[in-house]
Amino acid sequence: MKISFSSGSWRTQAILYQNGHLTFKKVEFQMQDIGALGYNKRIVEVIYLTPLFMLTSEVPNDIDKRVEWIKVDKDINELYLKFP
Repeated sequence: MKISFSSGSWRTQAILYQNGHLTFKKVEFQMQDIGALGYNKRIVEVIYLTPLFMLTSEVPNDIDKRVEWIKVDKDINELYLKFP
């Protein structure tokens, strides 16, 4: 049952941080639509190797204190959700 829920793609809802040295490294808030059960949510560090291929990893706990990360808070909304 868990395999069927993980088959959908993760969509970027917001870019929270961007690396000041490497523009292809970002910290993103992502959501996955799982149908009638709602959405899965995660915050991950993303490295874009190509526009279609990316690597994800856990976000460090002290990201606010690291100088290479710049807070951007940019809304992307790839799921086209409407909020009141």
